[in-house]
Amino acid sequence: MNFLRGVMGGQSAGPQHTEAETIQKLCDRVASSTLLDDRRNAVRALKSLSKKYRLEVGIQAMEHLIHVLQTDRSDSEIIGYALDTLYNIISNDEEEEVEENSTRQSEDLGSQFTEIFIKQQENVTLLLSLLEEFDFHVRWPGVKLLTSLLKQLGPQVQQIILVSPMGVSRLMDLLADSREVIRNDGVLLLQALTRSNGAIQKIVAFENAFERLLDIITEEGNSDGGIVVEDCLILLQNLLKNNNSNQNFFKEGSYIQRMKPWFEVGDENSGWSAQKVTNLHLMLQLVRVLVSPNNPPGATSSCQKAMFQCGLLQQLCTILMATGVPADILTETINTVSEVIRGCQVNQDYFASVNAPSNPPRPAIVVLLMSMVNERQPFVLRCAVLYCFQCFLYKNQKGQGEIVSTLLPSTIDATGNTVSAGQLLCGGLFSTDSLSNWCAAVALAHALQENATQKEQLLRVQLATSIGNPPVSLLQQCTNILSQGSKIQTRVGLLMLLCTWLSNCPIAVTHFLHNSANVPFLTGQIAENLGEEEQLVQGLCALLLGISIYFNDNSLETYMKEKLKQLIEKRIGKENFIEKLGFISKHELYSRASQKPQPNFPSPEYMIFDHEFTKLVKELEGVITKAIYKSSEEDKKEEEVKKTLEQHDSIVTHYKNMIREQDLQLEELKQQISTLKCQNEQLQTAVTQQVSQIQQHKDQYNLLKVQLGKDSQHQGPYSDGAQMNGIQPEEISRLREEIEELKSNRELLQSQLAEKDSLIENLKSSQPSPGTNEQSSATAGDSEQIAELKQELATLKSQLNTQSVEITKLQAEKQELLQKTEAFAKSAPVPGESETVIATKTTDVEGRLSALLQETKELKNEIKALSEERTAIKEQLDSSNSTIAILQNEKNKLEVDITDSKKEQDDLLVLLADQDQKIFSLKNKLKELGHPVEEEDELESGDQDDEDDEDEDDGKEQGHI
Repeated sequence: MNFLRGVMGGQSAGPQHTEAETIQKLCDRVASSTLLDDRRNAVRALKSLSKKYRLEVGIQAMEHLIHVLQTDRSDSEIIGYALDTLYNIISNDEEEEVEENSTRQSEDLGSQFTEIFIKQQENVTLLLSLLEEFDFHVRWPGVKLLTSLLKQLGPQVQQIILVSPMGVSRLMDLLADSREVIRNDGVLLLQALTRSNGAIQKIVAFENAFERLLDIITEEGNSDGGIVVEDCLILLQNLLKNNNSNQNFFKEGSYIQRMKPWFEVGDENSGWSAQKVTNLHLMLQLVRVLVSPNNPPGATSSCQKAMFQCGLLQQLCTILMATGVPADILTETINTVSEVIRGCQVNQDYFASVNAPSNPPRPAIVVLLMSMVNERQPFVLRCAVLYCFQCFLYKNQKGQGEIVSTLLPSTIDATGNTVSAGQLLCGGLFSTDSLSNWCAAVALAHALQENATQKEQLLRVQLATSIGNPPVSLLQQCTNILSQGSKIQTRVGLLMLLCTWLSNCPIAVTHFLHNSANVPFLTGQIAENLGEEEQLVQGLCALLLGISIYFNDNSLETYMKEKLKQLIEKRIGKENFIEKLGFISKHELYSRASQKPQPNFPSPEYMIFDHEFTKLVKELEGVITKAIYKSSEEDKKEEEVKKTLEQHDSIVTHYKNMIREQDLQLEELKQQISTLKCQNEQLQTAVTQQVSQIQQHKDQYNLLKVQLGKDSQHQGPYSDGAQMNGIQPEEISRLREEIEELKSNRELLQSQLAEKDSLIENLKSSQPSPGTNEQSSATAGDSEQIAELKQELATLKSQLNTQSVEITKLQAEKQELLQKTEAFAKSAPVPGESETVIATKTTDVEGRLSALLQETKELKNEIKALSEERTAIKEQLDSSNSTIAILQNEKNKLEVDITDSKKEQDDLLVLLADQDQKIFSLKNKLKELGHPVEEEDELESGDQDDEDDEDEDDGKEQGHI
């Protein structure tokens, strides 16, 4: 400070010269001083001079101040002074009142210094890095300086910040600062940063700006908050307006639901401060940004549905019907509700059901229409109501039908206690106020827009003009008022209504032409040379006459297409007619109305054209021009083409119906497929469970098999073999019985054969030795018979031996199976003797099963492998079944062989019986010859001994088995 006083002490010699010298000395001190305190004091002195001597300080000190920011970052105080000084140089904010010329000079000076500062992009990057400092004396002046730079040269500074690494993210951190002054100035900085830059808007939005801003608005009290809420709302508008990406992100992030508390204002007559009105106005505008007709239709529709689902539309309708709401807020609320319901059937249906809190309750539409046709209401409010009614009917054929139905004779309330929407529109259409006439005509035209059914229905409307006179149609009354020469605004409104009514409706054209006064009136209006004010009416009359020609179905012989064109050529002239028709689109207010759907006019005299009507003019102007110049032959060809097109349309309609039916069938089939898919999934789940159960049982079986193998290792192979062959104990017992039966049969045959052998041997031993000729001659024949018997016996023995070998093999196989079965039975635990062992085994099995249950998820991944294993098991089972089938075949063969052997044995027995007879006769002959013969008892005893020997052999074989 001593240095500053010394420098400032010489100002009396020459003020300007002394100031420049002082600033120069301070700049030298900043550049050359080695002590930080000296540099800090010099920068502080420059700060105090920078407001009054902005130009001098800016020219001489800017470079030195930037150098301070680069080199002295460790000292927050000198950095703060330097930032404040730069802010004073660049900013145009002046506390004292100045003249307009000096203000312009100040703005130019600020932009020039800003250009110098940002010429080196590193300066902006340096400033962004300083904003990371948490020190208040650095961060706050840094925020103000960057905001000032953006205000001076926004696009250039935005581009530098956009290419700076993490530039936008550093600025977003300001919203999280606990110091309100920095947070609030950070909002202002982001306002300047996001203005008209879509790329930065997207980055800021994805840096969680919506969440933070909505939190700030909630913390500040929503609509009751202060100017901070206003700043946040302006920033939200910057982020969302004309930015479809951010709008979609806002909707997908469920931020629309958080807007509902903003409009919970209640039915209060007080508490509407100027700041609250401003805040609520901005909030309503923010809702309109999301549902603007200029947005893509899909985005607008999704936002409209979200607003209905979260209750935001219901909240807005509550404000609409509340009392004590300021006029500008009510007007903006009507406009907001209009765009929320525009083209959305669900929202339009809800709006139709809203009632005003009156006694008796009246529909909100009726209450609004009463305001529209009331000339004492503010002009902007009447425009807003008209826009709301238009949006309610936009693409809403159901609503159009409800409005027109209130005019039909069968639905009019005879008591007159309630006023309908149709009655209000008719009252406004024929009132003395030209603005009411225009608004009612446009509103009624919107009830007919693109709806041929309602155009035909409206032809049924009859009006009572005066007592004693018959009623006239609404169409006739409109033409009567036209012919009376009312105000231009009224006539324009009625002509727009008639043009909308007659377009694309040949029946309405026929009704219009049926009144013989209408065509002369129109041709008279078009043919006259009137002033500029009447040219618009002439153009609209030309359009109406052109519609009567183009949509004429030639049902009236007097006014067929060709006759009307001849009339135009004679009384008006084709070129003159086309010129008058062109007056509409050349009017200065036509282009203004064609830009936006909302009727936004500065004063009533500007309300001439409707937005939807401008579309109709653009559509019909060209086709009417062609229709006027067409010849009768071309008209005939066109009629033929129209008929062909109608036939084609009918065919297309037929196929469309077929396609619709097929779509329904497809839907049914899709539902069936989905049902079958569910059933399939359930079955797959059941199969998976069964596979897991099978695996569990396999694991349990393998575990038990391992444990049983440990207990009886020597018997394991037999039991495994028996199990692998798939032979059950019942089958084994049956085979055992058959083996026993075969053994008994074999023993019986062997005993019989042994008996016969012994008998033959006895006969051999009893034969006489050769000694005498008589004996030899006597027994010669017998010995030949005996030799033949021996050969037969030898053959029988060989056959029996072969069969015995086969029976022995079969017995060995069956015996092996029996041994395996007995081994398996012996290996099973004996009840009562090993209960403790069984319990321990069961505990072990349960533990392992619990472990296996925990691995169920892993086993699901092995289902494929298990299915292959199951296939292998099936193959093994099939092989086992084939083995059983082979054994069964062998058994059948054996049974056949046994049957054959039994037959052979029977035959043998017969032979043996014959032999017995022969032996008996031989014995008798031997007795007669005097030879001694052994008694029967001895032979039987010999046979018995042989049988005993055979029994002993059989017993030995059984013991071996």
